[in-house]
Amino acid sequence: MIGITPPEASVPVDFKDYYDVLGVPRNASGGAIKKAFRKLAREYHPDVAKDKKAAEEKFKELNEANEVLSDPEKRRNYDELGANWNHPKRRAAQPQGGYGGGAEDGSEFHFGGTGFSDFFEQFFGGRNRTGGAGQRGENGSSGGDFPQRGQDIEVDILVTLNEVLHGATRTIQFQRTDLRTGQSSTQTLRVKIPIGVHEGQRIRLAGNGHDGIGGGDPGHLYLRVILAKHPDFRVRDANLYFNLDLSPWEAALGATIEIPTLDGKASLKVPAGTAAEREFRLRGKGLPTGDGTHGDLHAVVHIQIPAELTPEEKILWEQLAAGSAFKPRNSL
Repeated sequence: MIGITPPEASVPVDFKDYYDVLGVPRNASGGAIKKAFRKLAREYHPDVAKDKKAAEEKFKELNEANEVLSDPEKRRNYDELGANWNHPKRRAAQPQGGYGGGAEDGSEFHFGGTGFSDFFEQFFGGRNRTGGAGQRGENGSSGGDFPQRGQDIEVDILVTLNEVLHGATRTIQFQRTDLRTGQSSTQTLRVKIPIGVHEGQRIRLAGNGHDGIGGGDPGHLYLRVILAKHPDFRVRDANLYFNLDLSPWEAALGATIEIPTLDGKASLKVPAGTAAEREFRLRGKGLPTGDGTHGDLHAVVHIQIPAELTPEEKILWEQLAAGSAFKPRNSL
């Protein structure tokens, strides 16, 4: 379980109302959160929006809100945190073990350009998640007079499926603050997002972690990939899954359907008599893999029934019911 420790950072951190971002009440169900995200993400997806820059920022904000509210543990911690997270009494009451503190070298880090806000990084991301060399022993010693490599840092980076497909170069702003002196320095890093990067993969930026101890080398900065949720596709390894909504007559009579892919449209022939949950596989239309191949796109059939009928439509359905020999249930 992730403990949350409000920051005592030199960079102001604004509270993010994720419920307001998604336009849902605080008691919204998981299904309502998912529905709200999909609707807004489709509206603000950079591939379809006219103002791509503004849409890109909104899309990242929606993904951040969904990342927290769709995860039961993160949502529970967020609800406990509340809008008064920075009140002194709330700070004293919060459990220890978060990511807001400094490290042995007295440094604290803040990042920009990762796709996540300072608020998310402070409480739910990988900020100052450290490990490896440079940690002190049980007695508090630094390991004698031997130089030790500085601790590594791991921070989350939001990567879109389009970046997975084509690769990208991102600019990360990296601020280091000396907690002892209050002095800060900012560095700009150019980060290459490789084609085929996958969820949880770590991108190493050598020598950009905490300072070494006793003259040791600095640690490394690792960017841990979190794939941005897409309004149309679900990701499983290198495969994509798409809900193919069909009308009853399309499923019964067959149809040729145009469906979206990450790099355009594809035509799919649906044969007559197609049942719900049937999967159609479009080979090579998924995400790239490390060996130069691509996964597949799976279109999963969902048959949609009109919620309301006009008087004319009701007559047609009644005529079909009266004249059809189809029996969906076995006789008792």
